[in-house]
Parts: sequence; structure tokens; C-alpha cells
Amino acid sequence: MDITTLIGTLLGFGLVLFSMASGPGGLAIFVHVPSLMIVGGGTFAVVLMNFPLDTVKGLMKVMLRTLLYKAPSPADEIGRIITYANLARKEGLLALETKLQEVDDKFFSKGVQLVIDGFPAETVRDIMELEAEWLHQRHLTGKKMMDAIGSFAPAFGMIGTLVGLVQMLQNLSDPSKIGGGMATALLTTMYGAMAANMVFIPLAGKLEIRDNEESLLRQLMIEGIVAIQSGEGPQLIKEKLKSFLAPSAREAVA
Repeated sequence: MDITTLIGTLLGFGLVLFSMASGPGGLAIFVHVPSLMIVGGGTFAVVLMNFPLDTVKGLMKVMLRTLLYKAPSPADEIGRIITYANLARKEGLLALETKLQEVDDKFFSKGVQLVIDGFPAETVRDIMELEAEWLHQRHLTGKKMMDAIGSFAPAFGMIGTLVGLVQMLQNLSDPSKIGGGMATALLTTMYGAMAANMVFIPLAGKLEIRDNEESLLRQLMIEGIVAIQSGEGPQLIKEKLKSFLAPSAREAVA
């Protein structure tokens, strides 16, 4: 679990909700169903227009990924690759098959299986790089969806504001109806701004960071697995893979 996403979400909403509750009228005055329908329903409608249905179905999974997924440590991944290199050096490439049951990462498992099946090093590299690019494009689609929602929500907040202003101006002669129009005008803008700036834009940023971390990790795996297939020694592989780490983290790799 990524604790920073959870803390940031709870802190942001907690401060805003506390401020709302502290004022006259409490939280109840900030609940306005028509405004929620304009922002929430309208945003969801244009997301359906903008993205294929299969992509939209994965929206919740994309959002949960920012909270529940944590990329493995590159240093730990180097340690695993060195373990595999030592095993291949002592017992041969076919001995790696005994380790596959311990692998949860499908990308790494596929690479090792290609090595076991005897594919040349360049073929292993080509296949794994294609797989890594496909994963990158899938993550990029999730980020684009978050960015789109982050831009659609404030736009529908503005639409709701215009709707509320029209309703208010149409009823200037009846003061009892002005409040409803003003509530729609102001609350839709607030809902749109909160959805964009407290949820979807930050999640898009976190997804980009996740993708960068995974891309680096995938490249590390590719280099390590190809080096094993090429018959390079464990010590040489270790020194090569250390280049993926920050200088301060390289000493931690035994």
C-alpha cells in the first residue's frame, strides 16, 4: 500500500470538511443534489464519450492502483536476478524452471521462461521490450483518463454555475427562489474544483510516477535476464545493474 496517497487524501478532505463543518449551517448546506448530478453525471457522460467502454470499466482499478500498488525495490530485484544468475551458472539455464513458482511478477516470469525455452538473447530482449511497451501504453491510457476527468469536472462545474445563474436571474422577482439558483451556481463550481484538484489531477500525477518507476524496473529486468541468457557472470551482471540505482543506494547491494 502507498501510504502517502492515503495520507494525502484523508488530510486534504479532512481539512476541507472540517472547514465546512465549522461554519454556520455545518456540512448540510454544502449538499446539493442537482449540483452533484451536473458535475458527477456530466463528467461520467463525457468520459464515456471520450474513452472506449472497456477502458472506462477499468477506472476504479486504475484509481486503486495509486493506493494499493507499490513497485518492488530495484535493489531487491537485482538481488533476485543475481540469485538466478548464480543458479544458471552452477546448474544450467534449465535449473531456473524450479524458481518460476516463486515468481509473482508475470513480466519477470515470462522473461525467465523465454530463457528456459532457449530463445536467443536478442529475441528475449525484443519480446520483453514489446511487452514493456504494451504495459507502458496501458498505464498511459489510465493517466490520460485521470487527466481528462480532471479537466471535465471543473468544466461541468462552470456549466452548473451558468445554469444556476440563469435560474437565479429568471426569478429575481421572487426572492424565495433566488437561493436555489445561487446554490446551484456556487456549489457546482466547488464540486468540480474539489473533484479535479483533490482527486483526479493528483491521481494522474501519481500514476505517471508509478509508470516511470515500473518502466525503470522493467528495463532492469530485461538487462538482467538477457545477461543471464548471454552467459555473463553474476558479478558482472551485478555491476551492470547497479547503474539503475542512485549512487547512494548502490552500496546496499551486496
